[in-house]
Amino acid sequence: MFTQIKTSKANKDIVTKLTRKLNLGTENIVARLAFSYSISQDRKLNLDDIQDSGGKEYSKSVLFGDYYDLYLGLLCVHYNIYKTDKDIVKYFKMHIDDGLTLLENEISLLNNLDGYDYLIDKISLKLTEI
Repeated sequence: MFTQIKTSKANKDIVTKLTRKLNLGTENIVARLAFSYSISQDRKLNLDDIQDSGGKEYSKSVLFGDYYDLYLGLLCVHYNIYKTDKDIVKYFKMHIDDGLTLLENEISLLNNLDGYDYLIDKISLKLTEI
């Protein structure tokens, strides 16, 4: 069981920038989006590629709120692991870092972005793929 997760040093400024640009609320909301976006890419990240932990620190309760079990379930299904796996926190961290990088690369190209419109476009795109 873990209590804290820290992003990479490189992503410390990215999460702040995305929070301001998307205007969806606090930084933990952007970190949740980053995790979800990374998981949605249907890629399995390699634990050997984990980044440093010199960035933004989140407590488990702040990062996931009342929905920790939901995020844990997504991660466990994605990696076919059990909820007590010793590497759970590493997987969470890697997907948050990965998602922040993916979001920053995509969003930096968009001007006059509204966070809600961005989310609706992403959801609609995924629904049309079903």
